[in-house]
Amino acid sequence: MPDAPAPAGEIAAAVRARELRAADVVAAALERIERADPGLCAFVEVWREEALRRADELDTRLDRRGAAPSLPLAGVPIAVKGRHGLRAAGALLAAGGVAVGATSVPGPGTAWQTWGLGARGRTVNPWRADRTPGGSSAGAAAAVAAGLVPLATGGDGAGSVRIPAAWCGVAGLKTTRGRLPSGDRTGLAVPGVLARSASDAQLWWRVVSGEPVPGAADLPVSAVWSPDLGFADPDPEPVALARAAVERLVAAGVVRLVRPRTPVRLVDPGPAWLALRTPGADPAGAHRVRAENDRRLTELFAGAALLLTPTAPTAPHGHDGPGDRYSTSLTWAFNLSGHPALSLPAGFGGDGCPAGLQLVAPHGREALLLAVAREAQERGAR
Repeated sequence: MPDAPAPAGEIAAAVRARELRAADVVAAALERIERADPGLCAFVEVWREEALRRADELDTRLDRRGAAPSLPLAGVPIAVKGRHGLRAAGALLAAGGVAVGATSVPGPGTAWQTWGLGARGRTVNPWRADRTPGGSSAGAAAAVAAGLVPLATGGDGAGSVRIPAAWCGVAGLKTTRGRLPSGDRTGLAVPGVLARSASDAQLWWRVVSGEPVPGAADLPVSAVWSPDLGFADPDPEPVALARAAVERLVAAGVVRLVRPRTPVRLVDPGPAWLALRTPGADPAGAHRVRAENDRRLTELFAGAALLLTPTAPTAPHGHDGPGDRYSTSLTWAFNLSGHPALSLPAGFGGDGCPAGLQLVAPHGREALLLAVAREAQERGAR
């Protein structure tokens, strides 16, 4: 893999201080993309001339002493999900970020949860080219994991940020339903981010939401562990890797496991999710499932601040597809319920591919997820 870029916050601080020039930072990112993307196929478009022009304009602006605002993303190269990703990236550009290209999503006729199709072919997992990076934010996760950019935007309708984050070994945040604008008529898909570090994901959240992310002062945070949410059938290895990550969080003093009042047992959200996505389907049954799971999750979060699960039920599969198994079985419950959720790296399986630990919080508690993830990162618990 290419050399990793500096964290987004460090890049921006150096550019603001004029220790680095935005044009040089962006040119270096474009060179990494040029070297790596023929094999990775993470991008559908690379906006070289526009990115360099914007970086030059930013440098000119910053050279005018006292004339520039803080610009928390000054000069940070950013990838956006899909050809239309710039529509949702206004806050990032206003904060000084520089969009370098559009990342791959599934091509026409391919399964949304499985593939990405870049300009040069199918997107591959940076850890094993014969495996998928997951979908649908495939190129975003691959580009971040391969060190092409520190940040990439994503969208999560069933796990489309969290699963690629898990399978590529990066952090991936899905936001609370309604916190940020989304054009999805069902309310299932929401914006998210893929980042090389929790601190970069925190920076993204501060820019897009205006909400600061305080340190997790009240550590350890109470948490409930569930390997399967009461209905899924995950493979043993992703469960073991996620559980080992939980034990590291406990040992580092980041979380404290508590026993729920009743076992974690959600209603399988799959049929409800599919009904909401199917034009002409009767949504009444889906709304009943949503209401019941909302009730159970409200009860759970009355006794704990976090719910912890594996992110995906399997290791990354090959490019021939997942067969009849849904990679979304542990993630899409929280698209139906609208809760924020974050995938953290949880180590590597026997195949050499990463796995993820999913953290779920009450509605509107993105800051809690990010603070816990930052503490895990700083304490070496991930």
